[in-house]
Amino acid sequence: MKTQILLITPPFTQLNTPYPGTVYLKGFLNTKAISSYQADLGIEVILEIFSKKGLQNLFAEIDHRGLELSENAERMQSIKEDYIHTIDAVISFLQGKNPTLANAIVQDDFLPKASRFSQTEELDWAFGSMGFQDKAKHFATLYLEDISDLIIEGVDSNFGFSRYAERLGRSANSFDELYSLLHHKPTYIDTITLDLLEKLIEKTNPEIIGFSVPFPGNLYSAFRCAQWIKNRYPHIKTKMGGGFPNTELRSLSDKRVFEFFDFITLDDGEAPVENVVKYINQEIEDRDLKRTFLLKDDKVVYINNPLVKDYKQSEVGCPDYTDLQLDRYISVIEVANPMHRLWSDGRWNKLTMAHGCYWGKCTFCDISLDYIKIYEPVAARQIVDRMEQLILTTGTSGFHFVDEAAPPALMREVALEIIKRKLAVSWWTNIRFEKSFTLDLCRLLKASGCIAVSGGLEVASDRLLKLIDKGVTVEQVARVNRNFTEAGIMVHAYLMYGFPTQTAQETIDSLEMVRQMFESGIMQSGFWHQFAMTAHSPVGIDPEAFDVINLSVETGSFANNDLVHKEKSGAVHDKFSFGLKKSLFNYMHGLCFDFPLQEWFDFKVPKTKIPPDYIDRVLENEPFPIYKPNQKMIWLGSIPQVTYFVKTKKGRTYEKAYMKFHTKSEIIDIETDKVIADWFVTFIKDVKENKGSVTIYQVMKNSFEEITSEDFEPFLFSKPAQELKDYALLIL
Repeated sequence: MKTQILLITPPFTQLNTPYPGTVYLKGFLNTKAISSYQADLGIEVILEIFSKKGLQNLFAEIDHRGLELSENAERMQSIKEDYIHTIDAVISFLQGKNPTLANAIVQDDFLPKASRFSQTEELDWAFGSMGFQDKAKHFATLYLEDISDLIIEGVDSNFGFSRYAERLGRSANSFDELYSLLHHKPTYIDTITLDLLEKLIEKTNPEIIGFSVPFPGNLYSAFRCAQWIKNRYPHIKTKMGGGFPNTELRSLSDKRVFEFFDFITLDDGEAPVENVVKYINQEIEDRDLKRTFLLKDDKVVYINNPLVKDYKQSEVGCPDYTDLQLDRYISVIEVANPMHRLWSDGRWNKLTMAHGCYWGKCTFCDISLDYIKIYEPVAARQIVDRMEQLILTTGTSGFHFVDEAAPPALMREVALEIIKRKLAVSWWTNIRFEKSFTLDLCRLLKASGCIAVSGGLEVASDRLLKLIDKGVTVEQVARVNRNFTEAGIMVHAYLMYGFPTQTAQETIDSLEMVRQMFESGIMQSGFWHQFAMTAHSPVGIDPEAFDVINLSVETGSFANNDLVHKEKSGAVHDKFSFGLKKSLFNYMHGLCFDFPLQEWFDFKVPKTKIPPDYIDRVLENEPFPIYKPNQKMIWLGSIPQVTYFVKTKKGRTYEKAYMKFHTKSEIIDIETDKVIADWFVTFIKDVKENKGSVTIYQVMKNSFEEITSEDFEPFLFSKPAQELKDYALLIL
């Protein structure tokens, strides 16, 4: 097998689904007839370690090293046969191939248990809502985490399921430490990785090997693999791209990096990779490269030919999962956070609705970089075409749209297209809490298969949201969250503390806002992040404007993104971390809403200034809807059965009708005037049969007034119309 380019995701990223970098790139290379093969070394290494043979080798290696172990590790060593005996069955269960093993896993005598199981009794409340299979999946996850702890203590302190030697990639201003470690003997994990890499190279015989490095936790392994390739296969060219170089290596100047990689490309990979291939094939000169670092005349140079154009999103092809062994990924469950569960449980096809961010103003975000700055949506039809193609090629109908923030108008059109094609899919994405997410739009998204959204509430303070230039208010976020929740879509909020100039009072008030949103049931999941200042954000570019002092005054020769900083006020935000996260853990599970906020902190904090019913009052104070003539009217329901009857009141007779609608779970009867029922059935039949269930407000208004000789607006706010809207009539 001869392959022009081998695309590799190095250890480790996700256990349950491939990271999409190589998948996107392979889809593009298909359009250029450039032969490629892709592999996720991370999942392959995990499955090599977590196997009967892998555990036999692991325990033997720990015995060989003769280290003094903790009591927990000694216990695991003493019952190693129980781990070796059960590991293959557990992995098969987590791959979805052995579901009946759940019965054994939840029993006390099947899985060996170490320290990770010490708190399972405290989670009985969660198991009640999780279900039998999920409880077994969680126990199996704890079992793997126990083995992970043993690996870290006994053979490789850098190990982690979704990262490896992550510390080396974080704020690696200098290449010195990483370079030094790469000249040490390969680690236990390295030897497994390199053995699998050798088999992969022998199988594919590539001319180029490209590493996709999305996160700091992939960096070390990418360099270790590239080093090994240079030693064993010096004729193979190596390149690196992905999220880490895109943000961290933009000012790269250390020529030692090019002992490992021939090329490092930035931002969208399509045009840069195509031109690297052409350059290696001697079809173009180096001056024609696109956003590419290389070593020339013993100096690091960056070449970005402006005449080489990037590809539009409509031209990059459909993501291609070919070569990846999709049935070997494993699903795990963390109980604590429902959104994190989506990340780790189940396999999702990754797609993008739009390149970049349509808002592009948040002052903490890298909005100066192309991956944020250049906004380009994909047509809804093409998005759903790609969904259908991926369903056929992967056998999976779950989609994670990995947008910076999916545009509401495009989400609406995608949802309509999904419904029009009668696709049975589930999907989730990241959003901004825009006021355009009305209840009706959220219901449409739900009808199309949307199961969850995540968005940045950040600091729940209107002053700080304005300073962030988030473009939302706390009131707006609360109403949008309520709309998603009422539609049956889970809401996860990204929460931030420590933004420049944030006071202790604002931190506590923000926590109170979050508490009330969980207590009101309009938010189901959240996670607190501490503010980090980056070089490409407005705060990092102009720290003085935010009363911040940048302590990272020198540009390093390797990675440059995260900036060490302090506030002029001297505020220290780290101390709030534990209390914020502990309170959130409880709120997510419906606990401790009546605890004073002071209870979460072991130091004195201000009393909140937020009224205890603030969010409830916001939700009650809903603006009166005003509809426009060009708004879309969408009918998601069935054609009703109509029965007529006569009602007499005060001597007068009225011709009335019942419209009976059959839903998936119930029967709905709506009483109205006969003339309205007749009009509605005729009108909706025409809309469903000829217009794909979509019409325009003015068209519906004209039709109603022509048949009934009544004004449409009073009808629209009547009880029968409200019942129709509650059932299936959406106004968007």
